[in-house]
Amino acid sequence: MPNLNIKVFLASWLISLGISTLASAFDVSSSSNFVAYWGQSSAGSQQSLAEYCSGTAIDAIVIAFLYQFPDTKLDLSGTCKSTFPGSSLLHCPDVAKDIKYCQSQGKAVLLSMGGAAGAYGFSSDADASKYADTVWDMFLGGSAAQRPFDDAVLDGIDLDIEGGSTTGYAAFVSQLRSRFTSSGGSKQYYIAGAPQCVYPDAMLGSTLDAAWFDMVFVQFYNNYCGLNNYPGSFNYDAWDQWAKTKSANKNVKIFIGAPGSQSAAGSGYVSASALASIVSSVRDKYSSTLGGVMTWDASQAMGSSMWGQAVSSSIKSATPASGTSMRRRRRRN
Repeated sequence: MPNLNIKVFLASWLISLGISTLASAFDVSSSSNFVAYWGQSSAGSQQSLAEYCSGTAIDAIVIAFLYQFPDTKLDLSGTCKSTFPGSSLLHCPDVAKDIKYCQSQGKAVLLSMGGAAGAYGFSSDADASKYADTVWDMFLGGSAAQRPFDDAVLDGIDLDIEGGSTTGYAAFVSQLRSRFTSSGGSKQYYIAGAPQCVYPDAMLGSTLDAAWFDMVFVQFYNNYCGLNNYPGSFNYDAWDQWAKTKSANKNVKIFIGAPGSQSAAGSGYVSASALASIVSSVRDKYSSTLGGVMTWDASQAMGSSMWGQAVSSSIKSATPASGTSMRRRRRRN
């Protein structure tokens, strides 16, 4: 799409000159955000990051995955294949340009660590804290000789921890947040987590209690508490209680994680209209904790079915019970 390529180039060029091109910025306090994972092409093919950011449906996009750490390795399902000389670390200048374009459109862009398949984990809190500094330098506001996305500065980190040890993740978040604070800039950074809907989550439960998260993308699929079992065993209420009573951040936002199509997960898919109804009900009961909808993944949700566009439109056009107008992964089969 030539016109989009020109927009991406211009956005990157203007940013390099220090000229802001920012559209209306991502609002983490909203209850109508639509967040999509991107990078694993779970539908078999995916558009560029910039393509998904060119419309108004998606508010934040999560790049998946940093699947190996602390020995850093990325996998973007063939979207980026080049590596730094003498290294297996991906070097993705085209993705870097797309990140800047997405940010110029007001989208937040995060990097997800973990996934259902990967080799990751920390041996100690000290190991985790040290790696937080590495992530800051390689992907966020620091500097390093090898940055996979060059000078593009991501907006935060998502923890999708589905295996390995639970050691160190609270220390990782704490150290990363200290780097956010000490950077002294005006840029807003975010920490997100992606637990299974089963409460408490086996891998992230203790970390969610101990560390400060801005967003929690609860995977309401592939489990008994999935969307397909609404209202029965669907357990948003448990996560609402966690947010209000146990979370370090009492303003944390919970996202209803949903598969973007029948093939995006083993179970949990519901139609766009059914999901809109569920979101409306949740908003009526738990308006203070709802952040919106997360979907796995962009290639599934934003395809020919237009499921993602329909879901995003419905949650953005809805009005909360209070009457206030709204302004607004690795595959887990």
